Amino acid sequence: MYSPQSLHRWGITHSESMERLAYSQALRDPMAMERANLLNMAKLSIKGLIESALSFGRTLDSDYPPLQQFFVVMEHCLKHGLRVKKSFLGFNKSLWGPLELVEKLCPEAAEISASVRDLPGLKTPLGRARAWLRLALMQKRLADYLRLLITRKDLLSDFYENSALMLEEEGAVIVGLLVGLNVIDANLCVKGEDLDTQVGVIDFSMYLKNDIDDYRSEERNSQIASILDQKNYVEELNRQLNSTVHGLQGRVDSLEKSNSKLIEELAIAKNNIIKLQEENQQLRSENSLILLKAQQHLEVTQGDVSVERDTYKQSRQGLDEMYNEAQRQLKEECQLRQDVENELVVQVSMKQEMELAMKLLEKDIHEKQDTLIGLRQQLDEVKAINVEMYQKMQSSDEEMKKKNDVISRLEEKTNQITATMKQLEQRLQEAERHRTSAEEGTRRFKLDFANKADSLQRQIEHREKQLQQLETDLKIEREWRQTLQNDLERERDTVAQLSTEALQINGLKKEFHRLQDENIQLKSICEDQEQALEELGSKLSESKMKIEDIKEANKALQGGQVWLKDKEASHCKLCEKEFSISRRKHHCRNCGEIFCNSCSDNELPLPASPKPVRVCDTCHALLLQRCSSNPT
Repeated sequence: MYSPQSLHRWGITHSESMERLAYSQALRDPMAMERANLLNMAKLSIKGLIESALSFGRTLDSDYPPLQQFFVVMEHCLKHGLRVKKSFLGFNKSLWGPLELVEKLCPEAAEISASVRDLPGLKTPLGRARAWLRLALMQKRLADYLRLLITRKDLLSDFYENSALMLEEEGAVIVGLLVGLNVIDANLCVKGEDLDTQVGVIDFSMYLKNDIDDYRSEERNSQIASILDQKNYVEELNRQLNSTVHGLQGRVDSLEKSNSKLIEELAIAKNNIIKLQEENQQLRSENSLILLKAQQHLEVTQGDVSVERDTYKQSRQGLDEMYNEAQRQLKEECQLRQDVENELVVQVSMKQEMELAMKLLEKDIHEKQDTLIGLRQQLDEVKAINVEMYQKMQSSDEEMKKKNDVISRLEEKTNQITATMKQLEQRLQEAERHRTSAEEGTRRFKLDFANKADSLQRQIEHREKQLQQLETDLKIEREWRQTLQNDLERERDTVAQLSTEALQINGLKKEFHRLQDENIQLKSICEDQEQALEELGSKLSESKMKIEDIKEANKALQGGQVWLKDKEASHCKLCEKEFSISRRKHHCRNCGEIFCNSCSDNELPLPASPKPVRVCDTCHALLLQRCSSNPT
């Protein structure tokens, strides 16, 4: 076995060595030889079809010879190793069976299979297979369908033998070559053709080329490579732009959905706010009624006290001390009433502050309704605030009930005081009637007075406890007010965040429109550049031919070629390698310069000598190009 380095020294590349090894193995196995031949034919037919189609410059018809030969070669490739099936009329090899499997593997191929079955002129499975190949090529999905087919070798083993082309590596190579056919646009009329009776014969004369065609094919390959690179670049840009467009459209749709949901939730929140406002108005009316009743009771009690004072002045002088003590008690009761009234005033002021806070909240809500459309998080916070407001309103209702209870208790106490005053009047009358029993009455009065003093002290202690409860209620209301202010600040922060997000969404929309404009501009620029490249290529080829003609004319005018002497040249003009005993000097019979053997290993007939003579590589290329441009 030779190493790759030794093979390279002898001028044999790695691919050539692999081909020779495959050829030697194919000699042993006839099926391998058939696979290799079919692979080579597929390479030649696909390459020739692409080159001729690009030079042809328009869509291909069904009468185009390279396209017909491509279908013939593909038919032979798909028939290789096909199992023979027995039928009533004899043995049959059908391509339609494996091709029909593509419909199960790829749902997109169902349309092609259905259209092939609906064609009226096709009667044989071979005709259906030929029509399927033509439709898949027009759809530019032939390589994709066959790639899916060769991956399922478990299904293909029912139709092909083990050493068939579709089950070996050669089939994968052919499928990879078919990807290049996506550059071609084909317009084939399948309905009118007689595909059942066509004879599939390969025309080898189309693929036997001379050296001139090889040189042309190299130039065409370079042009094709540059065109394909440009096409791939433009397709990649289009893919990226399409992905960004789809992402932006998804985000826009999600934002629109969230906006619709938030609008509905805002309507629900507005209804809840209206209900709370109605409840607040009802509470205000009830509070005003309670204040009116309390003022009326106070006026009645003050009138009763004035009447009692007048009666005491008209009473006996012996009861002045008792009157003074009762007056002192009345003053204390008045003081307590004033304290209670002050507490009521404080409560009223607190309620007014609550109403102002509610009004401020309502104003803030009305101002935010325009800016909070389409925002989901803000609605959740508004719901939480509404729940808290409802709870606080319930707590305020409970506090109002407690205060009403306190007022009712105070009314009961005033009633008790009036009852005690009536009892005192009755005792005074009894004292006037029963002077003899004055001492006993005074003793009883003292006892009653002591009991009343104890009851009054108990009432004072009870009222002090009520004052403490009211102070705690005031503290709770202040804390609630602070929490409301904190909630308002949070709502303002969320509004600012949502406005920034809306600005970002507008920016994304602008970027989306800008990217669409850039995509359109890039497409137009790409088309203009392709046209400019084609025009430049044609002009360059014409200018090269003119320059060579001018050079030949100058040489003819100067007296022909100059034959360089051996002493004047020590290095090769092309590769610039130094001449030695092993590397000899050779004159080019066209230009007269001296070259080495590798740079002048060409022979062509010249006008001066009809026999083929030695020519350098540059002169060989120029003469071939001149002969191809001027066939005469």
